[in-house]
Amino acid sequence: MAHFDPPRPRLLIVDDEESTRLLLARMMSSELGADVQLAGTCEQAMRLADQSAYHLILLDLLMPGVGGQAILKDIRARQTNAATPVIVVSVVSDPKTMQECMTLGANAYHVKPVRRAELIELVKRQLDARRVATR
Repeated sequence: MAHFDPPRPRLLIVDDEESTRLLLARMMSSELGADVQLAGTCEQAMRLADQSAYHLILLDLLMPGVGGQAILKDIRARQTNAATPVIVVSVVSDPKTMQECMTLGANAYHVKPVRRAELIELVKRQLDARRVATR
């Protein structure tokens, strides 16, 4: 029987800090073999999320412009990535904000500073759950 490798996961990383975007991109491509796209502004994130379907989105909250929660609402309101797992990766650690994000449709929340092993495990779990859900 032929063996087919699953496609490389396509991830969108949204963060206004270039160093964080690059750190997350290196982490996801080296650890998961992911194909990564980067967005540094809210407008760019919403445009990319509207144009392409992703396997998972990593989203910062504190972004100039409409902000991460508005991006999350926009992603959930549009067909392209409405069911795509979104992991919020933010310095904001208060329970109220974390709960608001979950209510808006975030699948998980990771408080910065990024803990590599923990975030990789979280991403793997979300990708696995999505694979099971789409079978």
